Amino acid sequence: MTATVTTKPYLIRAIYEWCADCGYTPYLSVVVTEHTRVPMEFVKNGEIVLNVSSSATRNLKIDNDLVQFSARFGGVSREISVPISAVSGIFARENSEGLLFKVGDEIENPADVIPPTDGPKPSTKPTREKSHLKVIK
Repeated sequence: MTATVTTKPYLIRAIYEWCADCGYTPYLSVVVTEHTRVPMEFVKNGEIVLNVSSSATRNLKIDNDLVQFSARFGGVSREISVPISAVSGIFARENSEGLLFKVGDEIENPADVIPPTDGPKPSTKPTREKSHLKVIK
């Protein structure tokens, strides 16, 4: 019997390579869980966006389970470890083209998601869901 392998890490690597080939800056959008090792002071609303370009990272490894690298945050080198299941998107900073992924179903225990610490209080009115991606210039 063959184990089911998700396409997500392959798609992440493909968009990363596309960004590199086009001279774009690849950004990784991550839902922070207790299994995610990122600088918590940069987490907003339970998410963080990371520059994963070759000039911003060292020893970047995107395997089928984890994205790992070291990077400087405020001049301090930090080791980053992100489970593939926590990646909510990868996109080019310059034009926002890339892929978004549904995250909730693949996180082993959705209760592990770190709740937002700032931001507006939830409304009881139904609202149209907006993308959390922003154009960064």
